[in-house]
Amino acid sequence: MAGVATSERAGGRDRPANISRFGPFTHVTVEKAPLYRAIMGTFVRAKRRFNVHLRPEDVLEMLAREPGQDGDGLDLGAITDVSAELRSLVDWGNLRGDPDTSRVTSVEDFNRPRFLYQLTPAGEAAETALATFDETLGRRGELQAVALSDIHSQLRALLALLAEPEIDAAKAHQLLRDLAGVFRGLADNAQAFMGSLQRTIDLHDADLDVFLAYKEQLIDYLQRFIRDLVVTSARIVDVLREIEEHDLSRLLRAVAEREARDAAPDLDYSSPPTPSPPTPPQPTEPLVSEVVGERLALWTERWEGLRHWFVGDRRHPPQSRFLRERARAAVPALLSVVLVLNERRSGRSDRSADFRALALWFAQAPNDDDAHRLWRVCFGLAPARHLTVDAATVEARDAEPVPASTPWSEAPPILVDIRLRRTGRYERRGAPNRVRDRAAERRLLADRLAAEEEVVRAARRQLATGEPVRLSELAELDDPTFRLFLAVLGDALARRRPGEIGVVTSSADGTLSISLTPTDDGVIATVPTSAGRFTGPDHLLEIHDLLTATA
Repeated sequence: MAGVATSERAGGRDRPANISRFGPFTHVTVEKAPLYRAIMGTFVRAKRRFNVHLRPEDVLEMLAREPGQDGDGLDLGAITDVSAELRSLVDWGNLRGDPDTSRVTSVEDFNRPRFLYQLTPAGEAAETALATFDETLGRRGELQAVALSDIHSQLRALLALLAEPEIDAAKAHQLLRDLAGVFRGLADNAQAFMGSLQRTIDLHDADLDVFLAYKEQLIDYLQRFIRDLVVTSARIVDVLREIEEHDLSRLLRAVAEREARDAAPDLDYSSPPTPSPPTPPQPTEPLVSEVVGERLALWTERWEGLRHWFVGDRRHPPQSRFLRERARAAVPALLSVVLVLNERRSGRSDRSADFRALALWFAQAPNDDDAHRLWRVCFGLAPARHLTVDAATVEARDAEPVPASTPWSEAPPILVDIRLRRTGRYERRGAPNRVRDRAAERRLLADRLAAEEEVVRAARRQLATGEPVRLSELAELDDPTFRLFLAVLGDALARRRPGEIGVVTSSADGTLSISLTPTDDGVIATVPTSAGRFTGPDHLLEIHDLLTATA
């Protein structure tokens, strides 16, 4: 049949020699692409029902059952012949046509071309790729807090399995497969959601009211996920550390050996076999061992990917932290979008628009007094600050005040100093004024600064003892010492990572070395302060003054 020539070997699969590698995608770029996509859809649906071969009339019947399904205005029910389209799909490598001799009753029927069509591997792969493309393009993505709980549960079950003396390979295989699937879905959906979120932030044609309602729901959604991510990630990190205390390679090898039993043998078509004398059967252990090594490397890589997503190290922070930071940064970004939309709705501001709005306000003023007040507010008419009057005029105005409502034409004149009228400057010529001695003010400021520094040094001496002390054993703290205590505690807690028992860091100014370790004995510390009682879980606090140590 035309279009189906001899086949060549490419990548271990057979394909027609006159079909290019991407020929099965040609039908999406031609003039009748919607019709070709609909025809290929009938073959895909038929194969899902285990119906492999279709005649042209079968294709027409399936198209007629779904009229108007295409979005380009194509009426599938009005199509009467698809023979030419089927032959084109055969030429492109999407379909294979076999002579249909099942209904031949005469020589004329035999000479008339009749074909049964079925999907080729290349055509099926092209449809799978197009379906994946449509699904990925339309997927919104989501932040799966439930997936985090599932990962934690699967890891707990895996930890229990490691504690057993003998590894149950079937249970371990099922747990790892479920864990890999849930984790892959979590990572892919998070990536898709953050991409769609960025497109939402970058939007330009959105209705403000609709976006405000969406923004409230989205921010609440992000806050819930961030809270679940922080809590559940810490639990997952703890379980991962417990798992690493066992011999995980033993479990991974058991799973790899179980998968190797189902590995199909691979036949190399790259060179024709050469005849050789019969040899006795060889053991298959080397082949199985190679497959086990490949599967073991694959599962080890998957496990390292899961571990680094939650744990990470100093050089490579965990991906969960990046996701948390990205979700947190999305909240102010959404608020900035609201600001931009508000500015856009208010319209571009220019002087002509302002004067038109002001003219409308003047026209709507209830009376002249309100109009005058509006005039003074808008144009800032007030006495000129650069004019200076002489002392006699000031005394006359104090004796006989002139109301501000007096018209200029009826008010008494203001006598301006002659120097200002001639030169435009009022400064008197002569020696400049003597420089004021501010030594007393500088001494006062220096005394206050010294007193404040002494208070800070006293607070540092009280806390930076260089010895570990329980928070429950701290004496009463005055206001400066309590403020320093809160700053030190905040610096230590801010630098504590999930899963770490204690933290050693420095203060924000780099002058104090801080070590904070939980006691884990359930004691609640109460620290008396000048502002009240400070209560929280008990910790061991050790502070060193780096300035004193350097001196």
